[in-house]
Amino acid sequence: MSLDFLLFVAVGFLAQIVDGALGMAYGVVSTTVLLSIGVAPANASASVHTAEMFTTFASALSHLWHRNVDKHLFWKLAPAGVVGGVVGTFVLTSVDGATIKPYIVAYMGVMGVVIIWRTLYGVKQRTEPVRGVVPLGLTGGFVDAVGGGGWGPVVTTTLVGAGGQPRYVIGTVNTAEFVLTTAVSAAFLAALLTGHWEDAGDLTQNATAVAGLIVGGLCAAPLAGYVVKRISPRTLGVAVGTLVLILVVYQTLRLLGYL
Repeated sequence: MSLDFLLFVAVGFLAQIVDGALGMAYGVVSTTVLLSIGVAPANASASVHTAEMFTTFASALSHLWHRNVDKHLFWKLAPAGVVGGVVGTFVLTSVDGATIKPYIVAYMGVMGVVIIWRTLYGVKQRTEPVRGVVPLGLTGGFVDAVGGGGWGPVVTTTLVGAGGQPRYVIGTVNTAEFVLTTAVSAAFLAALLTGHWEDAGDLTQNATAVAGLIVGGLCAAPLAGYVVKRISPRTLGVAVGTLVLILVVYQTLRLLGYL
C-alpha cells in the first residue's frame, strides 16, 4: 500500500467528515489538495467527481432512508444541476489547464472564505418561499464542474438563507448531488472519448488519488455524526476554510514563480 494512496485516503476521510458536518466542502477540499500537488484543473475535477459518485450515493441512500428529501425540490434542482454541470464540463475541457488554473485557484479562495463566513455567521432564516431553484441549480452545477467543488456552498447556503428547512434542504441537495456528479463524470468521459478533451493526458495517473478519496470518504460517512458530537461544526468549519486558504496561497505563490 503506497504512501500516496494513504495520503488520499486521509484527504477523502477529512473531506467527507467535514461534508457530513457542514453539508458542503468535500469537493472544495479534495480539489484544492489535488491542485496543490500539480494536477491540472480538468483532471482534478474529473477525479473528484468520480470519487464523489460513490460518497454521494451513500449519502443519498441515507437521506432517502431518513425521509430528508423534498421530491418537489429535487425534481427542479437535479435536472438543472445536470445541465449546468455538463456545460461546465464542456467549458473546462475546452480551455488549456495552465490558462484556467489561476481562475480556479481564485475560485477556491472564494470558497474558503464562504466556508469560514457561513460557519461563523451562518445564514439568516427568512420566511419567504424558496424561489429561483432552476437558475440556482444551473449555477451550482456549472461552478461545481468548473471548480471541482461548490455545489454545497452555493446551493445549500442559498436555499437555507431563502427560508428552506435545513433538514430537507441538506437532504435534497446531497441527493441531487449524486445525480450531478454522475452526469459530470459521464460528461468528462464523453469529452475524452470524442477527442474534445485534448489535454486530458493519462488519467490513470490519478487512479491512486481517486481510489484513496473513495475509500477515505466511504470510511468517514458513518462516523460524521459521531465527530460532530466531539468537534463543534464551528471549529471544524473554520479549520477547513483556513486550510483551503493556506493551500490557495501556496498555489498562488507557485503560479507567481516564488516556489
